[in-house]
Amino acid sequence: MTGAPARWYSWAVDSMIPRYSRRALPVLAAVLAVALPAGCTGPAAPRGAAGAVPRAPIAERVSDTASPALRALYDQRIAWAPCNDDANADPEETVVQCAVLKVPLDYADPGGETIDVALARVPAADPSHRRGSLVLNPGGPGNSGVSQVQWGWRSFDSALHDHFDLVGFDPRGAGRTIPVTCLDDSTRDEWTSTDDPSYDHGQVLADACRAKYAKVLPFVGTRNSARDMDVLRSALGDRKLDFLGLSYGTYLGALYAEEFPERTGRLVLDGAVERSTDLLHMNGEQAAATETEFTAFAADCASTEDSCPLGTDPATAPKRLATFLDGLKKHPLNTSSGRPVTATLGWTGVLNVLYDGHRSWERLRAAVEPAITRADGDELLKLADNNTGRDEDGHFETPADAYAAIHCADAPLAPTDADLREALDDLAARAPLTGSHDTRATLLDPDCRPWPYRSTEQPHTVQAAGSAPLLVVGSTGDPVTPYPWAQRMAAGFERGVLLTREGDGHTAYDKSSCVRAAATAYLLDGRLPEAGTHCSTD
Repeated sequence: MTGAPARWYSWAVDSMIPRYSRRALPVLAAVLAVALPAGCTGPAAPRGAAGAVPRAPIAERVSDTASPALRALYDQRIAWAPCNDDANADPEETVVQCAVLKVPLDYADPGGETIDVALARVPAADPSHRRGSLVLNPGGPGNSGVSQVQWGWRSFDSALHDHFDLVGFDPRGAGRTIPVTCLDDSTRDEWTSTDDPSYDHGQVLADACRAKYAKVLPFVGTRNSARDMDVLRSALGDRKLDFLGLSYGTYLGALYAEEFPERTGRLVLDGAVERSTDLLHMNGEQAAATETEFTAFAADCASTEDSCPLGTDPATAPKRLATFLDGLKKHPLNTSSGRPVTATLGWTGVLNVLYDGHRSWERLRAAVEPAITRADGDELLKLADNNTGRDEDGHFETPADAYAAIHCADAPLAPTDADLREALDDLAARAPLTGSHDTRATLLDPDCRPWPYRSTEQPHTVQAAGSAPLLVVGSTGDPVTPYPWAQRMAAGFERGVLLTREGDGHTAYDKSSCVRAAATAYLLDGRLPEAGTHCSTD
């Protein structure tokens, strides 16, 4: 992923599970402009609308020596203070310190307007053996690194906490760093629940963001956040950056290594988001991975549960669950709050829980059973609200719009008719159940076509030539960041090392002591796992 933490991921399950979800904005797609007809291995070949994949960096690197104004920002020192000044606060909460970092809004004009990047840290528990700072990012895009540290620092290996200051920051557009919040709560409530495909969500979001944030939208992309990380590294007093990125945080780390290879220390990238292809194809690959987990859950229910509401045939159970969820378009479920569970909300709740793999299946069965047998949608609605960030008062957290703003700043998406037809055919073949509810929302999430700012970024393979080794962690059954993405990312780096976790669920650090040990060994001692190492799931 409600309280202080962002709900792009579920802190109730584990305080560090990131959420990079094509269903995060379940209906974030405009009506297609044209009518379309229905329709451990080596790295997979990337695909893209243009065919060839560019391999060179696509933006001029930033040099802190080129401008006195930028040098002054690099030389700043951070004024840390307790985040919680409540004298009655839990002592473990008061250990967290907060601050802000000043960076240029536009790195092409470092002497111009600056912005404040929100920071949080937990100082090293063993200061006499402190190694430096470990910068963390929970993914998203749009999740709060400040919240990750404030509420999740205990989840990290104790050896890391002993020897590193654990540092989080809110990337541009997220949390408290120029937050992009375009839609009001009532509009977003309709967005996250409607099954009406005629409503032009992409254009509505683009217009609302243009009206409120036209000045900042060109500057909220991941590359600028990577540049902010280098200013942060310098302000922390570290010669090189040590970094642990989860889910979309892996792309942030990759772009840092591309921009600043000589300043790249030890980077661990878990749950790789590899962007050598466009969002259309990435979303299709993700849908196929989600389909596998969805099918496994339903089949397991039918084969092991005497009272499974999906019947006793594992072969037909997945189709029965998909048919039930699709049927909510005509017959939404009632809830005690009076809010109906539409098909969109039903699918959102189910797919959200599948992030955590088989560890979440019991919880999902507990929501599906009353929905199917008693038309009681309360538990499904709770799961959906957890994903969309809606609290009981109808207020939504900020990452929803940050998700779209950052994605659309990271790479343009202008698919041709042929691209769309190919993607729809592929979706029908690889994800006929989870991708059929709204094919546009699946493939165009987010829909950047009407976006007011046209990014110069392009999908490309990040090589990070000249950087230190980069440890990439992939999980064979990850339903959110498919394993081939980790294979491609590691293979694309000049010095990439792939560590594989055998098992389902999104990301590996919180699911495998073997992965945690390997990540800790690299971050603390520089010891990389041997090529081809596989870890089991705890």
